[in-house]
Amino acid sequence: MSSLFPALDAPPAKPALRFTDQTTDRTIDFPTLRSLAHAVAGELRDQSRVAVWATPTAHTAVGVVGALLAGVPVVPINPKSGARELAHVLGDSEPSLVLTPPGVELPPALAGLAAFEVPLTPPDTAPAAPAAVVDPELPALIVYTSGTTGPPKGVLVSHRAVAATLDALADAWQWTADDEVVHGLPLFHVHGLVLGVLGPLRRGGTVRHLGRFSTAGVRDALSDGGTVLFGVPTMYHRLAEAVETDRALAEALAGARLLVSGSAPLPLPDHERLWAATGRRIVERYGMSETLMNTSVRADGPPATGTVGVALPGVEVRLVDEDGRPLAAHDSVGEIQVRGPNLFSGYLNRPDATAEAFDADGWFRTGDMATRDSTGGYRIVGRKSTDLIKSGGYKIGAGEIENVLLAHPAVAEAAVTAGPDPDLGERVIAWVVPRDPESPPSLDELSDHVVGQLAAHKRPREVRFLAALPRNELGKVLKRELV
Repeated sequence: MSSLFPALDAPPAKPALRFTDQTTDRTIDFPTLRSLAHAVAGELRDQSRVAVWATPTAHTAVGVVGALLAGVPVVPINPKSGARELAHVLGDSEPSLVLTPPGVELPPALAGLAAFEVPLTPPDTAPAAPAAVVDPELPALIVYTSGTTGPPKGVLVSHRAVAATLDALADAWQWTADDEVVHGLPLFHVHGLVLGVLGPLRRGGTVRHLGRFSTAGVRDALSDGGTVLFGVPTMYHRLAEAVETDRALAEALAGARLLVSGSAPLPLPDHERLWAATGRRIVERYGMSETLMNTSVRADGPPATGTVGVALPGVEVRLVDEDGRPLAAHDSVGEIQVRGPNLFSGYLNRPDATAEAFDADGWFRTGDMATRDSTGGYRIVGRKSTDLIKSGGYKIGAGEIENVLLAHPAVAEAAVTAGPDPDLGERVIAWVVPRDPESPPSLDELSDHVVGQLAAHKRPREVRFLAALPRNELGKVLKRELV
């Protein structure tokens, strides 16, 4: 019996996985997924921990489901990892095996590790089902952080946390077995793997992975049975650009039941462009590797553009000041802290970092800064380490300035950071990708634009122009590379 995937106990005769690559559209139904996953589970039963070479293929999905059924923790590996990062992850997590698609050439760092090629053809005889329900406190995944403040840390995500967050999202999004979730997200992060693969399977619905994101792929998938779209801001920005000339794409987005953006704030200009073209609002949610999902705009609630919604069922969320005292006033900037069954169990091999991440009452310190409105909705203003600017006695969130800059017609991309200032302590620096590199907007022009919508102390004091902002695989701006 599967605690994470009840649909596999009595598999319905419907698609579970649909993966598209450059030439084929591979569909695996629930009875076949059950057979494949049980076969993988049987092969992994004696393993202590396995890595997964997390390509955007059905092999990754089948391998992960099989490992979870066997109660074997999974370490998702980014196939684009550099040699140093890969060596750290493998040395820290010490997997006994790596799961791969057939015929994949692995890098030298994995040469000493036994490989298991995940099959997509069911065995001739039905494999035995796993013997018992897995302990919910056992690690399901070990997901490595981005390592912005040192070597990446392995986040221990339990079966309990996965189930809790997916069930809370089912409540918030009215997520059912009738939904077919469309996305082109990488499968080595929480967004693509937990929400985008394990989420639909837990509901008994269908995963439709595009292989690689494209606006045409989204259009075709949503026009052919897709009901929910998961994406990151970079993807929605491309959709907002394309939808103005692609009427079929506009109709496909308008016909979706739910459009969800996450992993970074979606700029307000892209919200408004998509709303104007489709009549649909994008739902944003907020989470991280250590907490899975904490808040979301509800599908059955009022529009809340620019916020990440309210606390999910079962999750406690609060804002605290610099001394850790809870903030009661609305619109005060504070650090987000969370408690609940969605939280991770700790950092692998790092009891010191685990202890530092929590306060004495079990609240996890996210390091993210936000405000809370009168409805309980949270508006993220940035990371405490990179997005909170202390200038002239004011606390300024970089996110709200970025949204205003992006609304300027001469700005294609924008990021805001702090720089030292002998008078103010810190000054606001705008990093801008101009729409026309030959005619970039001036500092005075951008400053006046910001002052027209925000308080004067939030205006940029300096502007630096770039050809493109540095981003990671999920579209997050790498601000430490700007400083």
